[in-house]
Amino acid sequence: MSQAFIRFDRVSKVYQAGEVAVTALHSASFEISRGEICVIVGESGAGKTTLLNILGGMDSLTDGSVIVDGREISSFSKPQLTAYRRLDVGFVFQFYNLIPNLTALENVEIAAKLSRNALDARRVLNQVGLKERAGNFPAQLSGGEQQRVAIARALAKNPKLLLCDEPTGALDYHTGKAILKLLQDTSRRQGMTVIIITHNKALCDMADRVIRVKSGTVQSVTVNPHAKPIEEIEW
Repeated sequence: MSQAFIRFDRVSKVYQAGEVAVTALHSASFEISRGEICVIVGESGAGKTTLLNILGGMDSLTDGSVIVDGREISSFSKPQLTAYRRLDVGFVFQFYNLIPNLTALENVEIAAKLSRNALDARRVLNQVGLKERAGNFPAQLSGGEQQRVAIARALAKNPKLLLCDEPTGALDYHTGKAILKLLQDTSRRQGMTVIIITHNKALCDMADRVIRVKSGTVQSVTVNPHAKPIEEIEW
């Protein structure tokens, strides 16, 4: 594996709820290499989303450090974090967060305008299989199609890092597999680092690296030299 692209070093996050301190992450450490598909797996409340939010620059840590592509993002100012989120990271969420009064193409274009090295919005929409749906509004698309638009929107930014928070959680089995295949194929084709958080342990087989999280701690980090195509995985 190449030098670590992402390094979490003893990262802790404590939320203050009134007089009660809630520890969401405790001394979490791991590394991820450039171009890997990494699955972060754990039950609800394990700390997966907190971890992803810190990595995406959407939340701050209480202790430790996070380095992405040689830069310590955990020491960034607010303007630096805004630029990091805009230029370096693509986000795909369980719920698609599309703008309802914009077409599929316009939803992708608006994200592409935020980036310096954006890809052509129409071409990316074609790549995710929505060439014929570019002029449709979100309400005219199925859940799977809306998620494809959301992925196209993230990819059009041409990010270094794609963060996916339960990206198939709102989809049926077959549509979910199609979305995961799209993510896997994109990583392989473009060398993009893709991180997927999920509670579905079956998805571990598609990953180059698996990070297991429980009760706010990293339980294990496993490198998988023989990641399976998503088509070969059943659950």
